[in-house]
Amino acid sequence: MTLCAQCGCDNLAGEDTCAECHQPLSAKKHRSFVERSLLRDPIRALDPSLPVCVGPRTPVSHVLDLLVTRRIGCVLIAEHGHLLGIFTERDAVKRLGAEFRSYLNQPISFFMSTRPEALEIDDKIAFAVHRMDLGGYRHVPILDEGRISGVISVRDILRYIAEDRLEINPA
Repeated sequence: MTLCAQCGCDNLAGEDTCAECHQPLSAKKHRSFVERSLLRDPIRALDPSLPVCVGPRTPVSHVLDLLVTRRIGCVLIAEHGHLLGIFTERDAVKRLGAEFRSYLNQPISFFMSTRPEALEIDDKIAFAVHRMDLGGYRHVPILDEGRISGVISVRDILRYIAEDRLEINPA
């Protein structure tokens, strides 16, 4: 078996590309315990936070209040457990801006990012890092069989890397 350096998937020996992520299997070998852990461990190991979810008709004022009072960076917009969008601190600044007061009674669906990139709970952590880097995301919704189950942030991944059980220089 050949382990994919990008997603950690086991592939048949002799294959040129990964069956899961279609990346070349000739990529560099993993050099550190941290790299191997990120490629091996699923997002589930990050213990994703329970997301704060609201409906698409929720007023902007309520969503902003949730971000502040709960000290969170994003709110998921969902209906019947299905992800419709995400509203983040960055959206508040870029989409509402200084004129935010005039939008307070508007539904959050007017300002949310639609069709956010979500990952499944058993996807590898390395895939989350890759997705966050490519998309410039700080938060990614996590699904379990297509239903919302959590949310992860860059901070969750950094905390995971810094945990004592990840020895940077294993003996």
